[in-house]
Amino acid sequence: MAEQDKDPIPTDDYERELATDLDDDTPDKPKGMALHTKILIGLLVGVLGGLAVNWTLGGTHPNVVWFVTNITQPVGTVFLNLLLMIVVPLVFASLVVGVAGIGDIRKLGRIGLKSFAYCLIISAISVVIGLGLANTIRPGERIAPNIAAQLKEKFSTGATSATEAQKKAAESAKSDSALMQAVKTIVPSNVFNSISGASPNMLHIMFFALIVGIAITLMPAPVSAPFVGLMESVFAITTKIIDIIMKFAPYAVACLLFNNIAQFGLDLLQSLFWFVVTVLLGLSIHFFGVYSLSVWFLSKINPIDFFRRVRTVIVTAFSTSSSNATLPTALRVSEENLGVPKEINSFVLTVGATANQNGTALYEGVTVLFLAQLAGVDLSFSTQLMVVYLAILGGIGTAGVPSGSIPFIIGILAMIGIDPALIAIILGVDRILDMCRTTLNVVGDLTAATFVARSEGYELLKPPENVGIG
Repeated sequence: MAEQDKDPIPTDDYERELATDLDDDTPDKPKGMALHTKILIGLLVGVLGGLAVNWTLGGTHPNVVWFVTNITQPVGTVFLNLLLMIVVPLVFASLVVGVAGIGDIRKLGRIGLKSFAYCLIISAISVVIGLGLANTIRPGERIAPNIAAQLKEKFSTGATSATEAQKKAAESAKSDSALMQAVKTIVPSNVFNSISGASPNMLHIMFFALIVGIAITLMPAPVSAPFVGLMESVFAITTKIIDIIMKFAPYAVACLLFNNIAQFGLDLLQSLFWFVVTVLLGLSIHFFGVYSLSVWFLSKINPIDFFRRVRTVIVTAFSTSSSNATLPTALRVSEENLGVPKEINSFVLTVGATANQNGTALYEGVTVLFLAQLAGVDLSFSTQLMVVYLAILGGIGTAGVPSGSIPFIIGILAMIGIDPALIAIILGVDRILDMCRTTLNVVGDLTAATFVARSEGYELLKPPENVGIG
């Protein structure tokens, strides 16, 4: 019986295996209707209710204006402010914990360098794909100019002052060299000032968090352990706060969608359609194109065989929308089905759950450009390069939980002079896209693990008769 217990689960028991995975990986699985189902219902209620009101009364009817101003708009604003409230602690704690989780950076050696080089390159490719599609399709401009103007007026109350401040900062920096400007942009002189402003400077905060994380890895564990424990607690608390806030999301999504569609009708839906198409196209290109090329040339694995062997991970990631919840399944499948040794799995997949989120990086890049286009803000090439940099760091700083990227996108919007409230426009479809990009994130961790294992000389893929395909 002992030997039988060690045997992998047969292929034909895949559904039972998946059910077991979900039960094991989500011990606090909520009862009743799933959150993503509630959000989809809220989305439909907001869309259908908004369309009904727009077609019957019109967006400027006094009763519609009163209802939006006094009921649905306050509900949506509460949701947005709750997200804004946790941006700084979430990003700082998650970055520190992610970097500190590496261990002694002097002992990482080849595995650490290969892992981070792979993650950075793949993340950069994902963001470039996203920005390339956003600049080509230009989803934010596929909306009537009058609707775009109304949306900008409605949501961009604070954007003008932020943009003016950005212009003044640029003018004052004209006398500085390019290197000096880069230093001032990235390295904070006083991180507390960067945090306390009306629009926190996320680039400064992330740089400081990275420095703190690296310093922790160079210190003895007894000295750094209390601080790391504190940061882990802060990260866990902010993650739980996101979970609590997202329970309110179905109602907020319904209100936010109703606000927009009741006033702007199908034109807004058409714009969101192109946004969704752009994101899904980018994710598909990266998933089936970049990942296939990676496992074929770098890991020496047939892409079809690779995707077949990790299908449990794919379905688990898609259904939970959480890299963290999928991690136990990914660790088991990577070792049993792909043959990646445990010592490589424990490093690459654990750190990757926080630090290697290609789908999130791509989504953040597309979303920022979409909202900039919608607001009529023309981002220069240098600004878009900064968005690439921020999105790559965002893959590290974003929590591996449902909708964990929303607070980070809000921070990027504030940095480049776009009112963060514009994020309300895409919240209605965020959950659907979150399921897709989480799948990309988790599979990206597996491609990284197979690359590192192959480069270290390990033989991947156990014989089919010994593998319980997941």
